[in-house]
Amino acid sequence: MTSSPDILKHIFYSAVDAANPYQCVIRKCDGIRSTYMAGGFSRLIAIGFGKVSPAMARALEESIGDIVDSGIIITKYGHGNSRKRGKIRLLEAGHPIPDDNGRKAAEEIMALVESADEKTLVVCLISGGGSSLFVSLPSCVSLAEKQTTTDLLLKAGADIGELNTVRKHLSKVKGGRLAEIIHPATTISLILSDVIGDRLDIIASGPTAPDQTTFRDALAVLAKYSLLKKVPESVVGLLTKGRMGMIPETPKPGNPVFSKVTNKIIGGNWLALEAAREKAGEFGFRTEILSAELSGEARETGRWLAHKALAVKRTMGIQTPLCLISGGETTVNVTGAGKGGRNMELALSFAMEIEGVPGISLLSAGTDGTDGPTDAAGAVVDGTTTAAARTRGIEPEMHLRNNDSYNFLKKIGGLLITGPTGTNVMDVQVLLIVADNRETAGRSL
Repeated sequence: MTSSPDILKHIFYSAVDAANPYQCVIRKCDGIRSTYMAGGFSRLIAIGFGKVSPAMARALEESIGDIVDSGIIITKYGHGNSRKRGKIRLLEAGHPIPDDNGRKAAEEIMALVESADEKTLVVCLISGGGSSLFVSLPSCVSLAEKQTTTDLLLKAGADIGELNTVRKHLSKVKGGRLAEIIHPATTISLILSDVIGDRLDIIASGPTAPDQTTFRDALAVLAKYSLLKKVPESVVGLLTKGRMGMIPETPKPGNPVFSKVTNKIIGGNWLALEAAREKAGEFGFRTEILSAELSGEARETGRWLAHKALAVKRTMGIQTPLCLISGGETTVNVTGAGKGGRNMELALSFAMEIEGVPGISLLSAGTDGTDGPTDAAGAVVDGTTTAAARTRGIEPEMHLRNNDSYNFLKKIGGLLITGPTGTNVMDVQVLLIVADNRETAGRSL
């Protein structure tokens, strides 16, 4: 029989493989070629930004490279090692805190697309992480000031929608402003979604999508997290001028710059969850997708999942083992000085709630292979995790209070380290529940 941790990992890797960005782009390349030929274009430019833009660019070059004129993509440090040289240049920059390389790379992309005319087709490859990697600042806000603002919002627990509401209004390319720069060329954006609900205006801060938020909304986000007096004065000053109408708003729905823009969602968390459900079924589990929209505080979500598992466990008897699958993106309100990420914090909280209960195990991980500022993708825990720690004098409560889930799991075991996976469609949780006399379930591998 296969152990529960092994089953959890096989289900997770199936989810990751299903959202392969290379394959997602390949499926759209014939359509791009047809558009190029039918539209009488004389030039095709490829640009992109995000953690998986190298794989997306490789698909484009290998499928329709004969009509690609040139291009530039930006990815996270260490995520472009397998990228071969071609017509589309690869640049690397900082994530999740933007850096000067991201600013310089954005300038190169802007210079490239500013040369586009009505005979140019621009293919924009967008994936998670694009907000941090594609950095173009208004003159009154420095990179250091934006870094500070981003860091404060992340530590305060702002969700991706709130974070990007502020980012869009501190940028010359986000919130539809890249579409303004590209116009009058035609744009096709291929988008791998890493946000709940696949909202075009949130993914990578919606550079080619109409923006539904305002300067007033950005100020409201800072006020919600009591950051108006903590972020740099230049940031509040810029947002205030925008609210007063002294700075043009981001382009809204109905703006003519979007008349020649097509935004296509080519993959997302839903693809990963469906693949996970299918793989769990192959192992003999009854399966249920709880939600593709998990959000909120990570430790609270961990408790919620644990209570659901315990309720099922109490009533399942000798029924077929159950696999509960979920996805989304939680947040962490960082108040401690420890090291961790949202998936590890969720897993630690879950483990504390099910301590001593056999037959329940959980994997929670980022599909991109990273969880917070660590080398782990997430964690695998069960009813023995925190109990084993206590026998060694390691207090799970102290580590959770200190946002130190990584060091707890490193000491006790349970870290899931995958390295960069090549995709990025938020997080996946796989929860196995089996009867007490069935520590493993399903067929052997």
